[in-house]
Amino acid sequence: MNNGYYQNPVFPGVGLNSNTVPNQQSVPSYEQTQTTTGVPLSMEQSYIENILRLNKGKKAKFHITVPGSEKWQDRVFDGIIEQAGRDHIIVSNPTTGEWYLILMIYLDFVTFEEAINFIKDFS
Repeated sequence: MNNGYYQNPVFPGVGLNSNTVPNQQSVPSYEQTQTTTGVPLSMEQSYIENILRLNKGKKAKFHITVPGSEKWQDRVFDGIIEQAGRDHIIVSNPTTGEWYLILMIYLDFVTFEEAINFIKDFS
């Protein structure tokens, strides 16, 4: 029917010949990766996720916009940074007991009520 073009379905993390393809779960995090100088990569690159990791445990407000949604158009999540990944932030709100998984794609900006840790010299 399709001349054998689609012989087997391909699932994330599995290559064409059942070879494993790295996905987000199998790629080392920046904290585990070291550069040729032996310095952790997270200390050499200034990305939002790395800045959030440097401020883990601090209270912040996360301003998000979900395009095309009236309910979630402009929201602010208030809480403590628990974890930060390439595409997400995990935030806990000690006042309400709620936990939030915020997607980076919707993040507009983050505000802090105290000084933040960041990478001063990076190239």
